[in-house]
Amino acid sequence: MFVEPHLNQAPAPVGWIEVICGAMFSGKTEELIRRIRRAKIAKQKVGIFKPAIDTRYHHEDVVSHNANSIPSVPVANAANILPLAAEYEVVGIDEAQFFDEQLPQVATTLANQGKRVIIAGLDMDYQGKPFGCMPELMAIAEFVTKVHAICVRCGALASYSFRKVAAADTILLGETDSYEPRCRRCFISETSQRQ
Repeated sequence: MFVEPHLNQAPAPVGWIEVICGAMFSGKTEELIRRIRRAKIAKQKVGIFKPAIDTRYHHEDVVSHNANSIPSVPVANAANILPLAAEYEVVGIDEAQFFDEQLPQVATTLANQGKRVIIAGLDMDYQGKPFGCMPELMAIAEFVTKVHAICVRCGALASYSFRKVAAADTILLGETDSYEPRCRRCFISETSQRQ
């Protein structure tokens, strides 16, 4: 389990970036919510942001697959986060893979301002390829936590998000109707059968 460094640091804190990554249904948002709630217990000023396109569970709240939620601010692009986050000590960002390529610079700017930046997102798309700006975010982060789902086919640890529906778009919002977590073996097996 991740333990927060320096929760009650001196007045001029040094910021950092944390990335929580993994497949769909692996608990990324759940872990983001857990860390944000712990920061609130520590009486830190917290702001949470998500991409405006993600309206699967709620238009504003960040909601995990098991229905835990926390209020957030939907934003159209990464640059919108900077002015909105000015007053916060801790900044949470969910579904990072849906943001534009400016998110790594936004996260760096926030961390350089002394903020703790907690980012959750899919590390791979439905084809098993690095997703959006997540590789760069993982490279610049001080802390990276990879969480795993359970493969629905064999019960092994799952790192892949298998798309069950036929669609070629990289971004396809969906839940269990569209995606299943898969281990490497089951992901490769079913992907090769489709080709």
